Amino acid sequence: MHIVPDTSAVIDGRVSERVESGDVATVSVPEAVVGELESQANDGLDAGWEGLEELQRLADLADAGAVEVRYVGRRTKPSESSGAHEGDIDALIRSVAEEEGATLLTSDVVQSEVAKAKGLDVDYVEPRVRGSGGLVIEDFFDERTMSVHLKTGTRPKAKRGAIGEMSYQTIDDEVTDEATMKEWADDIEETARSSPDGFLELSEPGMSIVQFRDYRIAVARPPFADGIEITAVRPIVKTDLEDYEFADELKDRLKERQRGVLISGSPGAGKSTFAQAVAEFLTDSDYAVKTMEKPRDLQVGADITQYTALGGDMEKTADSLLLVRPDYTIYDEVRKTKDFGVFADMRLAGVGMVGVVHATRAIDALQRLVGRVELGMIPQVVDTVVYIEDGRVDTVYDVTTEVKVPEGLTAEDLARPVIQVADFETGKPEYEIYTFNRQVITVPIGDTQEEESGVSRLARQEVEREIKSIARGHVDVELQGQNTAIVYVDDDDISSVIGKGGGRISDVEDRLGIDIDVRTHDERPGGHGGGSGSPGGGGAPSGGDDGITVTPEVTSRHVAIRLDEHVGETVEVRADGEYLFTATVGRGGEVQVSRGSAIADELEAAIDRKQRITVHPA
Repeated sequence: MHIVPDTSAVIDGRVSERVESGDVATVSVPEAVVGELESQANDGLDAGWEGLEELQRLADLADAGAVEVRYVGRRTKPSESSGAHEGDIDALIRSVAEEEGATLLTSDVVQSEVAKAKGLDVDYVEPRVRGSGGLVIEDFFDERTMSVHLKTGTRPKAKRGAIGEMSYQTIDDEVTDEATMKEWADDIEETARSSPDGFLELSEPGMSIVQFRDYRIAVARPPFADGIEITAVRPIVKTDLEDYEFADELKDRLKERQRGVLISGSPGAGKSTFAQAVAEFLTDSDYAVKTMEKPRDLQVGADITQYTALGGDMEKTADSLLLVRPDYTIYDEVRKTKDFGVFADMRLAGVGMVGVVHATRAIDALQRLVGRVELGMIPQVVDTVVYIEDGRVDTVYDVTTEVKVPEGLTAEDLARPVIQVADFETGKPEYEIYTFNRQVITVPIGDTQEEESGVSRLARQEVEREIKSIARGHVDVELQGQNTAIVYVDDDDISSVIGKGGGRISDVEDRLGIDIDVRTHDERPGGHGGGSGSPGGGGAPSGGDDGITVTPEVTSRHVAIRLDEHVGETVEVRADGEYLFTATVGRGGEVQVSRGSAIADELEAAIDRKQRITVHPA
């Protein structure tokens, strides 16, 4: 018999098998097959290497006189290689079989049917089943094992224990060698391809992600990793919503209407386990529930369809789901800006959304939306935040919006939309989020001194910023309660800060909603005259290792230090011996830093504290 094998038959080793049975006298191997195998091997795919090994076996059989092996046809063009999934290479192979008048040997059922339709002789053999059919590393798991970690040249390790009490421990004293790791990795991937219990979630050169039963397995290979590594994870607990605190209240909240929920917590805290419980509850409550996952690893019932990124893009998945119109969608995990955008779009389209987010505090989960979603829309996107810690519900927040004067401010004209974050159980507000002077501020609400200091500090900084935009010299601010401040400025700045008839300071008071009393530094209890010193004051040596003591000049735009004799030198600026920054003296004999920058703020704060400013050779 004269045969022309296609790529599938070569990879499966069916050609040498036919030759050894004595049925084949001549094998004509298309150059298109050789090119495809070479390309796969160059991409690091095992199938390519297996096919090349089969060609070597055919060469050995030809040397032994068991068969005549010929290489015929032409190599594929780049355009044909890129169109392999559309059948371009298969068409070339069929053409070779027709020209040779030979039988086409294939393990590809589509290729077989097309060849028969074109009148070719076809010898179809079932694809070889690869892999063991089971999970070769399953013996490393017991009922307390959440994940197993294997790598070439290391001892096997695992994370074991209860949720919140996991420990990373060695589970076998024998170091795994490269041959064993390759055997395990190959078996895992081939079993996933051939078994109805598994599938390949991701297959890229150097990285594969396999879903097999309730195991999610990541297989990394060189050059992506510095050695073969297998990480297998599975859930060790499946819970019901009844197992959690606030179960009845959360059930009522979820059933009342479609919600926007963020489930947050640290890695391993039990977020996905809680999300599964929510998904099962919603399904049992007659809601249509879908999931969006990459990779898919939530352990949910068959009634819940699990979707991954369509064409690698969750936006396409969202577009498809909007046609399906689920009542609720579980989004695991929401991490990147694009994910938050997809989450918000679906929520605003009326779909109930439950997102899983990494966060170390409950409020941090909500703050991850800031800057990614328009501030005023956040309560429409997320109205509930659930924080999971050690497998239990630690905190639940209710998120609403209200037009009001933010906590800690008093003027009625400061009223604005404020996002209130309240404790779900007590209804007591714990945080407010709002815009203040074009900045988004998250302020804790409460009676502790630390929280009051946060609001006071914010108000003092805003007063200081406004006055510094007017004054040329130093500015110091003291708050006298929530709506009164005393501002100390240089003698020369009094008139410019107050303005004609007090008009300028009145404008500042109206903008900030705070009564401001303007005084000179001499009037400050325990203060002194002089403020910032004379403009343009240069440095004067103060002796030896103490550096040069300088008096910086504060202008409306810069803080400047005169160093006429040190042009081009790199110097360190210190305050009472503490390092502030390093700079190069410009050609004008001056070091300048822009006001409003972090460096300038530190320098001005040091000046206001009357610290000794010195310059030292860098």
